Amino acid sequence: MDAPYDARLSELQLRLKDSGIDGALFTDPDSLYWLTGYWGYASLVSCGRPNFLWVPAVGEPAIITPSMELEMCRTMTSVASIEGWVDGIDGEWMTPLSRILKAHPIRRIGVEAARIPGLVGDFLRRAHPELALVDVGPLAGAMRVVKTPEEIAVMRQAGQVAVAMVEAARGVIRVGVPEYQVSLAAVVAGTEKAAKILDTGAPDPFASPMIHNLQILQSGHDTCMVHRRPTVRRILYGDPIYLCFCGIATFRGYWLGFDREFFLGTVTSERARLYEVTINAQAAALNAIRPGAIAEDVHFAANEVYLRAGFPPTYRTGRGTGASILEAPELKAGDKTKLQPGMTFAVDGGLTVAGEFGARVGDSIVVTADGFEYLTPYPKDLTVI
Repeated sequence: MDAPYDARLSELQLRLKDSGIDGALFTDPDSLYWLTGYWGYASLVSCGRPNFLWVPAVGEPAIITPSMELEMCRTMTSVASIEGWVDGIDGEWMTPLSRILKAHPIRRIGVEAARIPGLVGDFLRRAHPELALVDVGPLAGAMRVVKTPEEIAVMRQAGQVAVAMVEAARGVIRVGVPEYQVSLAAVVAGTEKAAKILDTGAPDPFASPMIHNLQILQSGHDTCMVHRRPTVRRILYGDPIYLCFCGIATFRGYWLGFDREFFLGTVTSERARLYEVTINAQAAALNAIRPGAIAEDVHFAANEVYLRAGFPPTYRTGRGTGASILEAPELKAGDKTKLQPGMTFAVDGGLTVAGEFGARVGDSIVVTADGFEYLTPYPKDLTVI
C-alpha cells in the first residue's frame, strides 16, 4: 500500500484490535477515499451500487466494488484484495461480502452507524445474525481530527480555489443579473484555479479540477432562507447577496466552509447593524480558538455577542471539516473536545430576521500552536458594490 494510506490502515487495525473489534466494514465514500485513495463513483446513493472496504483487525484489507470500476480501483489504490460484482448476477455484492465475513473468525464487526446505508445494515442483521454490530464511527473518525501537514497543504489549496470563486462571483454582481449567473461565474473561476494548481503540481490522473454541486446563494429578502439555491431571480439595487461555498469549496477530496455577503448599491442602517453583529460574533469565536480551548466554549463566545445585541442563541458556530464536509468535533453546546494544533474548522457567524434579511459570514481555519490561521483569507468587512 502507498503512503499515507498504508499508515492509516495499519493505525486503524491497531485501534480495532485494542478495542476488541474483529474488523470494520466501511461504505461511506469519504471513508473509503481517506483510508485507501479510492473514489467509488458508482455509489449506492447515486446508482444503487455500494462499495465496501473491509478492514480486519488482523490480516489484509479488501475492497468490494462494482465490476465496471475494477480497473479504476486497481489503479487508484494498492489494496491487493479487490473483488467485483455485477448487477443481477450471483447475488450481487451480498455474495462476496458474505464470503469475506465468513472467512474470518469474527464476532464483533464495526460499522459507521451514522453513515452505513439502511440496505447494507439490514442485510448484515438478516444474513449474519451471529455478528454483533458496533459503532466504529468515533474510533475511525478520531483518526481524521488532527490533519497532517500534507492534508493542511491541500486544504490551503482548496482555500485558493474558494477565494477565486468569491472574487469571480463578486465581479459579476450588478443590477439585473440573475442569481444563477453569479454562481456560474464562481464555478468557472474555481475550476480554472483548481486546474492551474493541478497543472503545476505532481501529476495525478484522478484529480479533477471540476467544481460541482449546487451552490447555496440568495439575494434580497430571500437571504433569510439560509440554504436556498440560485434561481433566475434578477438582483435589484439595494439587495444583499449571500454566497455560501460550503458544498463546492473542495479540492483533491478535501472540503472547506466559506461564506461571504455583499450589498449592491446601498445598505440600510439596520442591515448594516445586523451584519456587524454577525462579524463580531464570528470574531469572538475565532479569538477563542487556541490549543486547549473547549469546543463548546468557542460557540458560547459567539453566543455572548448575539445575546448582548438582543438576539437569542444561534445555531452551531462551527464544524470540523476535511475529507468530509462535516467532521468531528463541532463548535456547539455539548461538545467538550479540547482543541489541538492541526484541527481544521469552518467557523460561522449568522443572524436571520424571518421574512426580511439574513446576515452571514464563514471561514475555514486551522488551529496552530498559538491560535489559528485562515485557510480562506478574504476580506469580510461590510462591502457595498
